[in-house]
This record gives sequence, C-alpha cells and structure tokens, in this order.
Amino acid sequence: MSATDAQHDVVVIGGGPGGYAAALYGAGIGLDAGLVESNIIGGTCLNVGCIPAKELLETAHVFRTVGHAAEFGVNSSAPTVDWSVTLTRKQKIVDQLVGGLKGLLKAKKVTVYDGTGSLGANHEIAVSGGESGDITITAGSVILAAGSQPRTIPGFEIDGKLVVTSDGMLSMQQLPASAVVIGGGAIGCEFASMMGDLGVEVTVLEALPQILAGCDPDATKAVERSFKKRGITTRSGVMVQGHTPDPGGAHTTVAFGEGETLDVELVVMSVGRRPYADLLGLDGTSVELDERGFVVADETCRTGEDGVWAVGDIINTPQLAHVAFAEGMLAIRDILGEDPTPLDHHGTPWCIYCHPEVAFAGHTEDSAKEAGFDVVTSKHSFIGNGRAKIVGDTDGIVKVIAERKPDGTGGRILGVHMVGPWVTEQLGQGYLAVNWEATVDDVAAFIQPHPTMSELFGETIMSLTGRSLHG
Repeated sequence: MSATDAQHDVVVIGGGPGGYAAALYGAGIGLDAGLVESNIIGGTCLNVGCIPAKELLETAHVFRTVGHAAEFGVNSSAPTVDWSVTLTRKQKIVDQLVGGLKGLLKAKKVTVYDGTGSLGANHEIAVSGGESGDITITAGSVILAAGSQPRTIPGFEIDGKLVVTSDGMLSMQQLPASAVVIGGGAIGCEFASMMGDLGVEVTVLEALPQILAGCDPDATKAVERSFKKRGITTRSGVMVQGHTPDPGGAHTTVAFGEGETLDVELVVMSVGRRPYADLLGLDGTSVELDERGFVVADETCRTGEDGVWAVGDIINTPQLAHVAFAEGMLAIRDILGEDPTPLDHHGTPWCIYCHPEVAFAGHTEDSAKEAGFDVVTSKHSFIGNGRAKIVGDTDGIVKVIAERKPDGTGGRILGVHMVGPWVTEQLGQGYLAVNWEATVDDVAAFIQPHPTMSELFGETIMSLTGRSLHG
C-alpha cells in the first residue's frame, strides 16, 4: 500500500465502543469504512473497563454466595479465592470478545489499520507506529473516537504497585490486605465492593458531599448502609493531600481530611477519566478542544470541521459505553443525511455494578424540583419482595419521582432510581417510562410477573396512583 492510495467513505479514529459501533453500523449500511486503532480493538470498555471489571465483580458475587450457602441448607467449607484463576478467566472472556469483534469487523469488510491516527487538513489521516506502517489515508467523512484514560491527581504518582488506576487494578497479581479507593463514583464503588467482598479492608474517600454523585440521595444512602454492614467504610466531603510510602515499599500512609491518615497496602485512583485527544493532531483543521480537553461537538456530534464528527468519551457527554454506541450510530446517520434526532442525555440509563447494584434514569428528586416540577415520590424496599427473600438479597430500594397532579397523585414519570439485586437488568421498564414520558396511570395498568424483583417497580408506581396493595 502506498502512502496515498487508501480512500474510504468514512474513517474512524479509535476502536472502542463508539468507534467500532460507527464502523460496523456504517459498513452494514454499505459504506466503505476504515478503522484506525493504536492498541487493542474494543477500547477501554472491552479491555480495561466494563467487561473485565464486571468479571471481577462476578467473582466477588460467587464468593459471597458460597459464603452464605449454609443458609440454604447447602453445606460447604469456607470459600477461598484463587486470584490467578480469576485473572485467567477474566482475560479469557476479554480475549474471546476481542476475537469475536475482530471477526465481525472482517465479516463486514471494515478495513482495520494498526497504528496511531492523527487528523490533518483535507480529511487526511496519518497512521503511524503500528503494524500497518506509516501511511496516509483519506475519507469523505471522519469520526474521532479516541476515547479516554484515567485521571490522576497531584501527590499520587502512579507506580503500578502502591498506587494504581483502574487499568492497573484489573491486572493486580494479588489482592492487598487493605486499600484506599480515592473517588466514590461508579468505578470507585465497584472496586470497593469487589475488594470488600473478597476480604480486603477498604475505605472510600470522596471529595464531594456524597458518593455516587448523580444518584438520588435515597439510593446513595441504601448503598452506604449495605457497604457499612459489609465492613466497607465510606467518607464523603474529604480531600486527600498525598501519601507517604513505607521505606520497605510494602504499604503507604494516605493523608486526608483534617490531619487524618490511613495506612494501606494499595491506593486505587478512581477520580474519573480525561478525554484522550493527545495524539489526534488536528493541525490545519477547525476541530476545537474545550478547556477540559474535550472535542467540541454539537448535538449531532459534528465538530467545527466540516465532515468531521466526534463520539464517545472524547466529547463532553456521559462517559458510558452505551452512550458511545448510540453516538457512533448517530454520527453515521448524520453522515448519510438522515437528519437524526439528537440523543437526550437526560434520559440516559446508568448502571453501577457494585453490591447492591444501582440503576437509574431521569431526574433525581432534587433535580426535578430544581427544574421547576412539583413532584411526588414513592419508595419501596426489597426487604418485602418475595423473590429477593428467596435469593437472600434484600438490601435496596426502588424510588420513583413523578410530576404531582392537582389531586396529589402522580402524573408523568420523571425519574426511576433502583438499588438492589439485579436492578441493572430491571431498569428497562423504568428507562422506557421516563423516555416515553409515560404517566403513573399508564404504567400502573400493566401486569408485573410474579414472583419477580421487578414487581417492586410496579408496586412503587401503583402507590403513586393513590391506591396500592401492600402499603
């Protein structure tokens, strides 16, 4: 291949969820698609994010289940964890999914370039540093999907031993006896939950007033109660100042708050992710970055350069794989001139896989009031749910926020917040209710299967009609 003979209808820079979704979707419609990836196809989500993190959380779930087996009359010895087997299983799952994705790209005739892609003028993309060699490719349309990388903070240099990011945590060769997780967001709480269930003494330090910012406070409190019962400490509204490693290198002392310290074997840095536009070039283009490093894009993911779109973590939208999927497909539809409806990020479904799980869509009670709604809410606990009792997992709640009607009952459903067993699999009907702007009466008329966890959502909705079965 010469330096100038590669031409495609669309070229995507970045092979994560937003990038490969765009390439596959475009190729499936008939576009000649090229995809440039400098590392491993699948991006953060598949390789050092969603998939491996959830596999480790599943190990914790199995360990927790076996530990309580005697309550079901199943007698077994106390469980132990062979962490090497866990890591091997994690990598096997990742490798299988990466292999499947590569096969799908090949079947759809997407041309994959191995190397770093940088965009210059006239839609020219220089590919370098990989197996594809140093080449230049061009396209009628370009989609930037370079993704993100973990943020760090001063005073905590990442060394891969005492201080790790989420990337390093997923490949730790052994679990520590104690750990501090800096950052109580979704990723931080997932790691804290996993380690806590496997016997690590864990403390979560969060600078904001509550962990899981963005969740309804009632949901957050339900998580904190469960964490506390399981020996996981959460501290909100505290700042960290730095850490002092022990001369022997086996542990370190973390300074935080007003003169407080914690001696731990591991610090997990979980303070969010920054957009990774570092290697995109962009010289000679009108693509702009904002003050935080995000590529500036409009509601249809168009950048300031004609014919260039940006999707996924590199733009300032929810940093979620499923949002990146949707944005990748949105960009393709816009490239095809289909005038697609912009995504409504307010209604985005959020799922957090700590124990208990968290899932929500739409307004919290506070944000609904701040938006000017007169609201009515209802909240029910899983402790009264038959299926939850059967599986022995009753921590958590379902809370629904609705617009108040003149008679005091609920009207339009504004938000659904769930904490508890399998709620990441239960959010579907709540997500649809919020995004279809359904009313309480609309949803209350539907039959909920019995016995299921999802009955609690139906019961919570029904109570907002002014009538209920159980309270």
